[in-house]
Amino acid sequence: MIVRNNHDRIITMTVRTRIAPSPTGNDLHIGNAYTALINYVFAKKYHGSFIVRIEDTDRTRFVEGSEQRIFESLGWLRIEHAEGPDKGGPYAPYRQSERLSLYKRYAEDLVEKGFAYYCFCTPQRLEEMRKEQEARHQPPMYDGRCKRLTLEEAKQRIQTGASYVIRLNVPDEGTTTVHDEIRGNITFENKRIDDQVLLKSDGYPTYHLGVVIDDHLMNITHVIRGEEWISSTPKHILLYQYFGWTSPVYAHLPVLRNPDKSKLSKRKNPVWVSLYRAEGFLPEAMKNYLALMAWAYPDGRDIFSLEEMIEAFDLSRIQTTAPIFDREKLLWMNGQYIKRMDSNELAKRIYDFFHGYYPYNQILIILPLVKERIRTLKEFENIAQFFFEEPKWLEYTLTSDDIKPLIDALEDAQWTHKEIERRIRRKAEELGKKAKDIFMNLRVAITGKTVGPPLLESLELLGKEETLRRLTSIIK
Repeated sequence: MIVRNNHDRIITMTVRTRIAPSPTGNDLHIGNAYTALINYVFAKKYHGSFIVRIEDTDRTRFVEGSEQRIFESLGWLRIEHAEGPDKGGPYAPYRQSERLSLYKRYAEDLVEKGFAYYCFCTPQRLEEMRKEQEARHQPPMYDGRCKRLTLEEAKQRIQTGASYVIRLNVPDEGTTTVHDEIRGNITFENKRIDDQVLLKSDGYPTYHLGVVIDDHLMNITHVIRGEEWISSTPKHILLYQYFGWTSPVYAHLPVLRNPDKSKLSKRKNPVWVSLYRAEGFLPEAMKNYLALMAWAYPDGRDIFSLEEMIEAFDLSRIQTTAPIFDREKLLWMNGQYIKRMDSNELAKRIYDFFHGYYPYNQILIILPLVKERIRTLKEFENIAQFFFEEPKWLEYTLTSDDIKPLIDALEDAQWTHKEIERRIRRKAEELGKKAKDIFMNLRVAITGKTVGPPLLESLELLGKEETLRRLTSIIK
């Protein structure tokens, strides 16, 4: 990729993007999947590399098995990473918990240069400080008490066994400007930037120290992440300046919202990728929908492949307006993918989804009747299960008087859907009833439901023997 720096010099770089999820939840969050997709597409656009790094330094929220589920969801979505803890790579290890000695060394180097300092304030003292600031309607920021200690005084305390953290030494004056590829320049007053904790008392880094060191050492060229990190970015810019490193290019994506404009949360929407997989959504449709969250295809189309997105993608087309994650729109899109999918491939997907419970050949035969009616793989069972099993309950009660006319009409019929229709209509005339009511009784008796695939074609597939057997079993 060719870029132009602040001095108008042309620089060629190999694009490297990443996501750095934390294993603190059930799975890969939809928001992380959306961010991963944009990072992957951008890297592929410029023939670069997309990597995954696990940020597992928040041990209080660590969830066992979460990392494995994150990689399973990325694999299901087919967002393929070139490097990561599961694959290795030239910048291993890719788990922050395995890189602790690095963070301590770099943090102490900052202290020696005066760009950071040791802080000995207790949690109780910090809590009292926060309460006082809140009472005075001041923003919650560290008040700088330990910044006034000399380095010698701080080291003496450490030698006596005092517990400490290392904080960033933010200038009291001046400004720090962040250039965002999507939003332009954003300038922050330094006096409003907190002296962030960089290294915790347990030796683990905070996000701010870890992300800067790892992104630099792993040669990350573009940091594409959610807009919730904008306020943290000036701290990262300062760290790059203090270390004497070139900062990556930043681009902050708008955060996904619920239809009511609230932030996407598990209280209002399923937020884990695995839940959508379990519902029978297709990975192609999920990626297509996530692509539309903040980006639009140049010609305005809704349906496009990943390869088409890579070809047309441009960061400048990312919108800053918070995108709405609407499950109903996703269902519609998934249905479109199902309708367009080759029937052999769709039958295989359904077979795999139900772990072989329904025979592939039978699925393939049934598909022409249900393909236009299902929006997820899971819905196949809901609409087509009666082909495989007699319904265990009926949507409304049928009596012998409802069933016997059906048996009379069908027991000596030639078994074609046209003949079945002719026999039922003739029976309706004999009884002086509406044909639609007789057809509905037949549908409920055979399928258990009032809504389903075309009835007569379904009966033709089900067969005469099974149809009559089910009708007879209701009377019994």
